[in-house]
Amino acid sequence: MRLPPPILALSPGTLASADAQAFVARVARCREAGLRGVMLREPRLSDREYLALAKALRDALPREDRGWLALHDRPHLAAACEADAVHLGGRSLRPALLRAWIEPHIALGLSTHAADDAESWSGADYLVHGPVCATHKGDASIEGIGFEALARGVARASVPVWGLGGLGPEHAAALVQAGASGLAVLSGLLARPDAEYRAAEYAQAWLEAAPKA
Repeated sequence: MRLPPPILALSPGTLASADAQAFVARVARCREAGLRGVMLREPRLSDREYLALAKALRDALPREDRGWLALHDRPHLAAACEADAVHLGGRSLRPALLRAWIEPHIALGLSTHAADDAESWSGADYLVHGPVCATHKGDASIEGIGFEALARGVARASVPVWGLGGLGPEHAAALVQAGASGLAVLSGLLARPDAEYRAAEYAQAWLEAAPKA
């Protein structure tokens, strides 16, 4: 089982089938700049379109180069595209239920929040916890829980935790101090026109902040 790399980029969630080729090319350029992990979360795509995109991303993120791919809420497609993980949201099946029928080498991730009952995290192999900093969802502003609350979430969890929400390269040291294993990024990376540059910034910031072996 392979867990996410420290920097995990989320797809924008608004892709159409016609956008797939350009998106895969952008991910490939970001991989050259240091990005290794992508979570594919595209509810608008049919299973056929989603699987084709996932297979193309798998090719762009080869395992031999430490590439890592997660599918958001599509566990039935994970084996077909050789995904490393299935990531579950608040409306998904609980990890403990899904674990019984998904391949044991596929990691199960879960999006969690500060007010969650930690028992609901049971069965997950890693968590994405937040939002840590203030962010936006559609037209709504969402207040962040802060790094102290993230640290409490890390302490409550029995598995590694990635921070999410309004996090830039400048937050790497605070995430490490809070005990996070990495950060997940939506609008701050693949959605930006300077995605390759940002990927390099995130990778370098984490390298500098992470504890040295």
